[in-house]
Amino acid sequence: MKNAQYFYATGKRKSAIARVKLFEGGTGSVTVNNQKLKSYFSGIQPEKVLSPLTLTNLTGSFDVTIEVLGGGKEAQSEAIRHGISRALTLFDPKLRPSLKKAGYIRRDARIRERKKPGLKRARRAPQWAKR
Repeated sequence: MKNAQYFYATGKRKSAIARVKLFEGGTGSVTVNNQKLKSYFSGIQPEKVLSPLTLTNLTGSFDVTIEVLGGGKEAQSEAIRHGISRALTLFDPKLRPSLKKAGYIRRDARIRERKKPGLKRARRAPQWAKR
């Protein structure tokens, strides 16, 4: 499987980055950071990660290998979903309209706002004391 042809894409969400490889003609196995999908995302529904494959009816036709880093588990799962969607559009450009309509192609640009000088956080000001 290491030398097999694959479709590669990156997915991002908040500070999570997922590198996704879709191996064509697989059995449907999904590994995330060298672990099975269900053991890596034990608290989160793994259906969210595989939703682009179920939407396009390609669930069992790819082996998916994912390396994900940064962020929390929820952001990682959405980054993986974004990466799988982008890799599927490389596999077949005709899948793009259905994935786009579901909202899987667009990068969710909401990230943490930077801390401003003179404030405690991005917008939280120090407590004001009248006396």
